[in-house]
Amino acid sequence: MIGCLCIHGFTGTPDEVKDITHHLQKREGWLVYSPNLPGHGSKDGMKEVTYKHWLYAASVAMEELLKRCEKVYVIGFSMGGMLAGFLAAKYPVDRLVLISSSAYYLNPKQLLQDVKDWAVEGFEGPVFDPELYEFYRRKIKDTPIAAAYEFTKVVRSARPLLKDITTPTLIIQGESDELVPPRKSAEYLYEHIQSDDKRVYYIQNAKHYIWFGKQKEELFSTIDSFLSEDKAPPDAGEGLC
Repeated sequence: MIGCLCIHGFTGTPDEVKDITHHLQKREGWLVYSPNLPGHGSKDGMKEVTYKHWLYAASVAMEELLKRCEKVYVIGFSMGGMLAGFLAAKYPVDRLVLISSSAYYLNPKQLLQDVKDWAVEGFEGPVFDPELYEFYRRKIKDTPIAAAYEFTKVVRSARPLLKDITTPTLIIQGESDELVPPRKSAEYLYEHIQSDDKRVYYIQNAKHYIWFGKQKEELFSTIDSFLSEDKAPPDAGEGLC
């Protein structure tokens, strides 16, 4: 059996990455699991936890999949990507996928500006997505400052461990990411991860939540191709796209 651990982002829940997990669950012989990181899902809950709780929860989930499965893949989104990197440095992960991973801190000011811009355009505008607007608005409203500080600790804790990652790694980054500096973050990960099989895949016009946009199928096909490889291609180490 193949295990696949999917880790959601800061202030998110497993529901945030459900499109990815549901897609992977269609594969026969796969056990796909996305844990809810402690405190996530409510404003009050986020006030009561630290980054160590998140690292611990991710580690427990990883150990459980290792007990049950012959191979384990890890997919991390945003802050979850940094947690995924932490796991890949510590455990025998077979393949690692980092989506919009925050090697640099999220940009809440830009997020707020995006929400304001959508409001100015009006609810009838072709760019406006009421569901996405509400999603972002809730994130801003429900995030305690203390929790945001704990997020920075995740990044600082995971960065030094990138040099210990030798598993095949795919870094996927939207070129229009409004929260993570796209090139800066993706290239930092690429340069510091020591795997002989690592590549960066940039998706044009994609924002932070790549699967919320028209690039959803491109994201899925890219992940599928990488996870289906039996071995690394000869030029994998030169995979900047």
